[in-house]
Amino acid sequence: MGQNPETDSSPLLPFDHVQRPLKFPVGLVSKPIRPYLELIRFEKPTGTILMFWPFAWALTMSAYRTHLPLAKYGVEIIKCFIGAFLLRSSACTVNDIFDRKVDAAVERTRNRPLASGRISVFAATIYLFAQYALGVIFFVLTINGLARCATVHQQFGIYPLLKRITHWPQAWLGFAMNFGFITAWVSTTGHFDVRVLAAAMTGCWCWTMLYDTVYACQDIRDDIKTGVRSTAILFGSWIRPLLVACGVVFVAAMGLAGCFNGQGPFYFVLSIGGAMAHLVWQYLTVDLDVPQSCWDNFNHNGKLGWIIWAGLMGDYLYPIV
Repeated sequence: MGQNPETDSSPLLPFDHVQRPLKFPVGLVSKPIRPYLELIRFEKPTGTILMFWPFAWALTMSAYRTHLPLAKYGVEIIKCFIGAFLLRSSACTVNDIFDRKVDAAVERTRNRPLASGRISVFAATIYLFAQYALGVIFFVLTINGLARCATVHQQFGIYPLLKRITHWPQAWLGFAMNFGFITAWVSTTGHFDVRVLAAAMTGCWCWTMLYDTVYACQDIRDDIKTGVRSTAILFGSWIRPLLVACGVVFVAAMGLAGCFNGQGPFYFVLSIGGAMAHLVWQYLTVDLDVPQSCWDNFNHNGKLGWIIWAGLMGDYLYPIV
């Protein structure tokens, strides 16, 4: 997934003449380092958060099921966040390598490091392989067996290529963003629960389809000009029915996963009920014709993860407390 938007209504100018405020923490590092932080969207954490939630939800569901000690849970949740950060960072880098020419033609993305020429393709490629190496080392050292294979596979995405050959790149992104659910579940329980994993992955896939379709609405005009494809372009005036369908299946599938896992009232009231209410609010407030509204909606989905996690934590912590 990986691109995080920022609207910019200024006219197209060479990068050196564009004055932009530096977002925290990019402004704290030296100028030569800044483009490398921007390349992995270090100052835009929503993508990392969205990749983190499937890890966290699966870990908490499996911790509830296996009665995982709280201290162990704390260590594992930190591992999940580091893993999500590494996966998202490499995804952003490979995305920008493939999309550098397209990004240069799109107003919102023309100032990205590769599109603006602040980083060479060679330097970005070396940077990418360094990230891949760090990711493989991290997952090999921290995850065992089948879970390790699942996560290492997750590092190598084809999303940038799919945008050029199909209107369904979001479908692949739905797997890539949420494969951490399988990783965290198998790592904690040591086995596949087909019912739980199938239901949860179906729900998470629909959630990604929802928020990334809204995200893609920001660039519909530029994407049509540059030949980039997306579900936003494919569905056109039918985007809102698609969002409703994805939201309904997301909530229903996550509720079914909770039933299969024997979740308690905290999950069904806070997580499922709260997620349903939040999605209705999103639907009523987003304006798909306004890029800033789409960007705000994208960020709201990162916050929706807290709602589901809160209910899961309630179920997990209640027997302990």
